[in-house]
Amino acid sequence: MSEDSRGRGRRAGTRRRKPPRRKGLTVAAWTAAGVVLLGGTGLGYVYFKFNGNLKSVDIDQALGADRPANVDNGSMDILVLGSDSRGGANGEYGKDDGGSARSDTAMIVHLYEGHQKASVISIPRDTMAPRPSCATAKGKTDPGSSRSQFNEAFTIGGAACAVKTVEKMSGIRMDHYIEVDFTGFKKIIDNLGGVEVTTTKPIKDDYSHLDLPPGTNKLNGEQALGLVRTRKSVGDGGDLGRIQLQQAFMKALIKQVKGIGVFDNPKRLLGLADSATKAITTDRALGDVKSLMGFAQGLQGIDSEDMNMITLPVTTDPRDANRVVPLTKESKMVWDALLADRPIPAEATAASVGDKGAAAGIVR
Repeated sequence: MSEDSRGRGRRAGTRRRKPPRRKGLTVAAWTAAGVVLLGGTGLGYVYFKFNGNLKSVDIDQALGADRPANVDNGSMDILVLGSDSRGGANGEYGKDDGGSARSDTAMIVHLYEGHQKASVISIPRDTMAPRPSCATAKGKTDPGSSRSQFNEAFTIGGAACAVKTVEKMSGIRMDHYIEVDFTGFKKIIDNLGGVEVTTTKPIKDDYSHLDLPPGTNKLNGEQALGLVRTRKSVGDGGDLGRIQLQQAFMKALIKQVKGIGVFDNPKRLLGLADSATKAITTDRALGDVKSLMGFAQGLQGIDSEDMNMITLPVTTDPRDANRVVPLTKESKMVWDALLADRPIPAEATAASVGDKGAAAGIVR
């Protein structure tokens, strides 16, 4: 498939409509992605500095033709991962694993035609599903598995394998890929000046080093990272509860970005852009500042109220109570809706345990 002038994957059929430009801040693309371009047009004179910060992966070359067909209906699908390596600067969050990375946070962001609304589907890391064959970092080929924990795909084959696994699972081609790591996430939040959240009960978690009283809390980068990693001490103590905390935090982050007046503070703007471009890895099409600027323009105007966040419809794995498996019919309803650029029907999540992690409402 060819790429359009903005580096975005073209889908067969009619051309994508260009979304109207709107003034206002870019939505924080589910942690760092949108924050990267908060400065947008103000970054020209430091273009080369920030361009050198960016890291990218050529997903198209890695996967070749072994991908779902493009369907051009004006929508866009983005796989956003949180990288969970314990190596290097991230070693303080657990035993050093020699740099082996995991994707403990995974979301498919679907931007509807016109890019004024979005659906976000969180995929639990403990989801048991088929993993396709993937190239490994050592130049070998992993044969794949009919039953594998979802986040193992990233560990085995990096970004390309994670994208391939999601595409095989959903039947939807990912237009873009964005990855954020632990250390970079902290710096982004600190450069934003913190994010304010309200907790309805205390949260104390020794594993994520978080200790928050009930009420309004302004989280610095370390606390924000602790919140999105917390699971042992909230809800059911599992990944489903953590996803609910992550979704609540993302909405708070978007509100924060919309209200802090970044354009009025050049020092904060430059510090934010510097830390954000260092924090993320993208697909090759977004691997330069100019392409990111164009991408950001397509996200402007989306607010937290314009986002529908769900967890992939899942149920408890009958073979392992600590894992989940997708609900076949309900998951298909989600993927079919996104392919057709329609809202996700409410019945798709009615039978799922995915939104029942018992952490809903703890953070708002």
